[in-house]
Amino acid sequence: MRLRLAGALIAVSALALSACGSADPEPQQAAAASGFKPVAQDEKSEITVWADATRVPVVEAYKKAHPDVKVKVVTYSGDANGATDLQTKVQLFDRTNSGWPDVAFSVTFADTAWAAYGKKPYAAPVDKVLDESTLSGFAPGALDPCTVDGSVYCVRNDLAQGVLWYNKTLLDQFGYQVPTTWEEYQALGEKVAKEHPGYLVGTAGDPWAPEIYLWASQCPASTVSGEKNVTINLKDAKCTRAVSMLDTLIKAGSVSKASVFDAGFIKNQASKVLMMPGPSWYGQVLFNSTFKTPKGQIAAAAPPKFASDSETYTGNVGGGVWFISSHSKNLKASGDLVKWVTTATEAQATAGTYPAYAEAATAWLANQKSTGYFAEDVGPAFTKAAEQVWPGWSATQYSHEAIYASTVVPALNQGKTIASVVDDWQTAIENKATSLGYKVT
Repeated sequence: MRLRLAGALIAVSALALSACGSADPEPQQAAAASGFKPVAQDEKSEITVWADATRVPVVEAYKKAHPDVKVKVVTYSGDANGATDLQTKVQLFDRTNSGWPDVAFSVTFADTAWAAYGKKPYAAPVDKVLDESTLSGFAPGALDPCTVDGSVYCVRNDLAQGVLWYNKTLLDQFGYQVPTTWEEYQALGEKVAKEHPGYLVGTAGDPWAPEIYLWASQCPASTVSGEKNVTINLKDAKCTRAVSMLDTLIKAGSVSKASVFDAGFIKNQASKVLMMPGPSWYGQVLFNSTFKTPKGQIAAAAPPKFASDSETYTGNVGGGVWFISSHSKNLKASGDLVKWVTTATEAQATAGTYPAYAEAATAWLANQKSTGYFAEDVGPAFTKAAEQVWPGWSATQYSHEAIYASTVVPALNQGKTIASVVDDWQTAIENKATSLGYKVT
């Protein structure tokens, strides 16, 4: 398990750093899936699959289980760490009219924002390739980031739904209760700052912090509607309440301004994490493999909600996707491979991250329980949160993480509050969106 997670750490850390990152494509119009016309098919032809190093083994496992299918595997970055290799190559292949991989994996579902666009998009509408019974087996909302104009252009490999991580050993030792609302979370954070200085209930220096806090708060930071129309309003009350909470806890000292992957944080603060809202992959990737938190201490609770909200929502940090090429001459084999690597229990049960396919997720959770790492079964919290990701935070051609990292994080390090730079943050998002052809409301 340790070796497998070490590989997952590299991939998921990269995923986290580029979860919403994508290249800056030329503004284009989405193709209508109803007009999708496959190229001439040859079901005996070899298919080429591009995947990152972490996903190559599962593709090789498919080859072993399906010896009659000809599969060529190409290892590439997976568009991790902000890379734009897939899009760059696809643009080249578009010019030469050849070379497109039949199947491609990306660590970021935001790649859909370019792959589904153009007169002949790279991504085929998978709802025209895979059967409805397969697509309906994914967690509710899992395929929303893959959906453009009502058609599905990718298949989610894994989810990164937000939960509330906590150190049960420390929580019991301090005599605290797990908060169920963000108001309780803030009050506990202020109490921790006074009673146990140095202990933390979260971080705000990660590029994906907005996806943890503002997404869960239903902040309309980027809500896409219609054809390239986007609403960006960081002054909305559902944004400012999350910002105010973070600023309060940063000032108190119980929310760190560092990133969880900073060497200094890992060395000096990781052992003092009492609580931390974050994605499902934090458990094994962050607490186990990175922080080396001892076995039997870490547990996960359901995401908190704001007391005034009637429903609980959470955010999402990452989650890789598989694309099937619209240029593929063997859609049957391409679709079968994508279906197997995302839904087969033998492919997903021991993966490093939470499977997007519900049945595979059940097997995955059973495996997590069998490791004995967690203080309590994380299954209930994970399963519930997988259905609570707020659908109003859209995949876009621009990276929220890059903008937050360049606009807000430096301000935090200068001692400024998030609220004091909201106008600059808003302007930066608007400018980037406009440059890519979005109509900003």
